[in-house]
Amino acid sequence: MTHPSPTVPAPLTEPPRTQCRTYVPKGPTAVRALGVFAAARLTGLLAVTAVAHATGQDTFRLLGRSWDSRWYTGIAAHGYGRTLYFEPGVVQSDLAFFPLYPGLIRAVTAVTPLSHGAAGLVVSWLAAGAAALGIHALAARLYDRRTATVLVLLWGLLPHSVILSMGYTEPVLTALAAGSLYALVTRRWLWAGALAALAGLARPNGFAVAAAVLAVAVYEIARRRGRDVPHSLWTGALLAPLGWAAYVLWVGVREGDPLGGYFAVQRGWGSRFDFGAGSLAFVEHLLLHGDKLVHSVTLVIVAVAVLLYALLVADRAPLPLLVYTGVLLLIAVGGSGFFESKPRFLLPAFPLLIPLARALVRTAKARPRNAYLVVGALAGLSVAYGTYLVTIARMPL
Repeated sequence: MTHPSPTVPAPLTEPPRTQCRTYVPKGPTAVRALGVFAAARLTGLLAVTAVAHATGQDTFRLLGRSWDSRWYTGIAAHGYGRTLYFEPGVVQSDLAFFPLYPGLIRAVTAVTPLSHGAAGLVVSWLAAGAAALGIHALAARLYDRRTATVLVLLWGLLPHSVILSMGYTEPVLTALAAGSLYALVTRRWLWAGALAALAGLARPNGFAVAAAVLAVAVYEIARRRGRDVPHSLWTGALLAPLGWAAYVLWVGVREGDPLGGYFAVQRGWGSRFDFGAGSLAFVEHLLLHGDKLVHSVTLVIVAVAVLLYALLVADRAPLPLLVYTGVLLLIAVGGSGFFESKPRFLLPAFPLLIPLARALVRTAKARPRNAYLVVGALAGLSVAYGTYLVTIARMPL
């Protein structure tokens, strides 16, 4: 085990108690993490398949051709240009969807005989596996292998983790985010910036990855007092926001308003950032009058996410993890729109689970049976609720 040079301290990129860790997970440890993740998701997939068959529904359509998946496959097949008009003020344009995922779908269909829906599932499943490996590598670097494996398992057992098996963009964003964050804590600035730029092309909240890169760059420049700053740090910081900014600007130019056009498209969908005013109004309605089960579960999930972020801060997590997760949480809580989609927006915020993973590892050492009971309960909740979301709830995810 080696120690970092005293001239290059890392108090905000690695936790103080583990800043000497240089282990990079390889071989059996990474395979084990991927295996437990795959087992969790395969169990959920089998449950969805069984209920879909019992209710006369098509599993492939549910997973690869429902809700946003149809928009992405449409873009992959025909390019941008589809707009649906509803009541006044509600205009749903495919320009709201970022281009990386449909671009990957088109690439797969170009080299394989797969349909666009099947290609979307292949991309999502491969990205989910890559995300699991990236999360494991990052957590093993910062903490230890056991915590890393538990973190991957918890991520695969989230109530909304069924989306990781569907034709959605969250797996792609999470894989890129994990890679960029790993590059940051290992000071690979160019990789961090390049992966952040790609993350910005994946989803609107992909800007959270760029925010983490920029925050670390500012910290490093301030710590070095502007002296001996490597060119790779400047370059990585400049690269990080380019993907997100390029697409937003392209949509704006296409809509005739370079700086505001993309946000006008989002408002047509009913999505805007209003610092939580819309969310608070809906929560008030939910508490006073009740609503669908999905909305109640969403409220609980968002409240737990806020609590977990407070624990992450108290645990003195590294700066890039705090910034990345904080921006994702701010977007989810402060944005209005489809309230039931907020847990999906938080799926890439895997660092929120670090305090739980560390607590579960401690529990497993002291009381293994209790740890198994917790994991079993989470697995049951994940499978049951995920199956309900896809096959019964019939609500936008």
